[in-house]
Amino acid sequence: MKLFVILSRVPFPLEKGDKLRAFNQIKELSKNHQIILFALNDSVLDDRAMAELKKYCVAISIVKFSKITIFFNLLRAFFNGLPLQVGYFYFNKAQRKIDELIKKHHPDHIYCQLIRTSEYVKKYPTIPKTLDYMDVFSKGMERRKKIDAFYMKPFLMMEYRRLLRYERKVFSLFNNKVIISEQDKNLIPHPNKQDIVVVPNGVDTSYFKPLQHKKEYELLFNGNMNYPPNIESVEYLVEKVMPYVWKKLPATCLLISGASPNAKVLNLASDKVIVSGWVDDIRNNFAMSKVLVAPMQISIGLQNKLLEAMAMQIPCITSSLANNALGARVNDQILVADTPEQYARHIIDLLQNEDRAKQIGLSGYQFVLNKYNWESTTAILSQLMSKK
Repeated sequence: MKLFVILSRVPFPLEKGDKLRAFNQIKELSKNHQIILFALNDSVLDDRAMAELKKYCVAISIVKFSKITIFFNLLRAFFNGLPLQVGYFYFNKAQRKIDELIKKHHPDHIYCQLIRTSEYVKKYPTIPKTLDYMDVFSKGMERRKKIDAFYMKPFLMMEYRRLLRYERKVFSLFNNKVIISEQDKNLIPHPNKQDIVVVPNGVDTSYFKPLQHKKEYELLFNGNMNYPPNIESVEYLVEKVMPYVWKKLPATCLLISGASPNAKVLNLASDKVIVSGWVDDIRNNFAMSKVLVAPMQISIGLQNKLLEAMAMQIPCITSSLANNALGARVNDQILVADTPEQYARHIIDLLQNEDRAKQIGLSGYQFVLNKYNWESTTAILSQLMSKK
């Protein structure tokens, strides 16, 4: 089958969740399908991207757009009533290129990742299509408007309402709809949301695997550090949780790891809080840390940081919200907390009880091996698209 994949970002390097999901799905889908890839790009293209993607795609088209283009995209979206999340990524040059590629390749199926790309395929009702909602943007926006600064609330409320309408509207444009977790599926604002198929993320267990390394840090938080839910989570961890931990274990050191640390994240740095920024091999930061803590407060989707840490036998502590998507067995495969005191108790327990930490890490590892691998999760997607 000729499969036309439309992405809002070039899926390499793998420093963001949507890129990670897209890259691994393309890798698996390419085993049985011809992949024609179209991706937007609003940043400097990584030198390795084309070489990596050519391994799996028969044709690749990348359209770059500038800050000026983004400005006019957002302005047009504001007056047209589109969510800014969608308007940011829609412009005429890209539409023309997509039209050209469809005319040239005659794809059997179109796969759109995120509602951001939905506008581009509205004019093709006869070609079977699949939409990966991935996350529920409207719910993420609703949670943000409760915690962001007061001057942002009118803007966030406007975007929330537009996203809510748009998530309902695009549902009928696609033959198939998929999403990352059952929790997110239940949040889609459509009466037929039961038709959405859950396609979880996986983890590359041949890459993320247990490594022997000297433990230099007690705690780790990992992720794209310019992403609001991650920023809010590390602020919560450092400002609300760690004072309880330091009172009992004053030498405890936290490593905050991940690309593009925001100024708020950089301001958290101290002799006990290390902000590493981007690293070429994230496995080293996992291997150097004893416990991963992910106190996600406005989590939507499935947390890759948990999958990757568990695949490396690192014990994990997270929120009920994040584990609802993950589905790990509490107090066996993962530890769950919802207050600073609960997080601190779990952290102190694991740091003081090596056997307990090892048991949680091993149980989490077996859980990920059995449930989350890219081959089996992408097979669900492949079978779904082959029906239409």
